[in-house]
Amino acid sequence: MRLVPERADVRVPRLVGLMAVDAREAARAQGLSLHAPDRPDLHLAVVDYVVRQYPQPGAHVPRESQVYVWFDFGEGEGGGGIREPRVPGPPRGGLRRELAEPGEPPRRAVLSSP
Repeated sequence: MRLVPERADVRVPRLVGLMAVDAREAARAQGLSLHAPDRPDLHLAVVDYVVRQYPQPGAHVPRESQVYVWFDFGEGEGGGGIREPRVPGPPRGGLRRELAEPGEPPRRAVLSSP
């Protein structure tokens, strides 16, 4: 007769990219609970997105274990990046060359023949 442990191992689901409410349901379906070090009010979070988790997806852990999730990137871990204008600007030409700037009188083309 084969003995089955009381707390069988379960596979950790991928929670990154899910909203908080969906991450809670996915963890609960596997018999896991969520813990968010950066969000003490995790039970109130609904539309925040999970950006990191531990243990990694696919890891085998005992049922009723905690999965740690984060909703904010840590210091220096990415995000939207720098949103400053590019310097130097794009080369002159294209539409800027073809169209007059607002407030300027229309340009007249001068045609000549040989």
